Amino acid sequence: MTTTYKRDMNVIRDLLLEIEGGRNVFHLLDQETADALGLPLPDASLSAEDVAKLEYHLTLLAEAKFISLSRRSGGYWAIDGITWEGHDFLDSVRDPRIWKLTKAGAEQAGGFSVEMLKALAKGILKTQVEKHSGIAIEF
Repeated sequence: MTTTYKRDMNVIRDLLLEIEGGRNVFHLLDQETADALGLPLPDASLSAEDVAKLEYHLTLLAEAKFISLSRRSGGYWAIDGITWEGHDFLDSVRDPRIWKLTKAGAEQAGGFSVEMLKALAKGILKTQVEKHSGIAIEF
């Protein structure tokens, strides 16, 4: 049975923050698969559903060119780094308050793309900088 996932921008943001914080390996095997392959699990095991969702979102991050990654044997996914585009997106949505306002704006619009989320977050950041510094910023 194939499960279809929706892109969850909270998961995308959380993964980028985690990677930026130093995580560079994800072990993507559930306990049942690890047992079948005779492989030890170095961390607390994830459910098959959690592994699939994590794989899906890491793949999306790579497809969006937010991260570079390599899949290694034994279910290891190595993060080779966050790209310029990934840093740019993360910098625009890092602040929890900005992220909350960005998501609220996207929900009011009834939909979003990553580019629109980033532009909305940058607009909110621009307003905050101008408000607190008195300096007008032009993009």
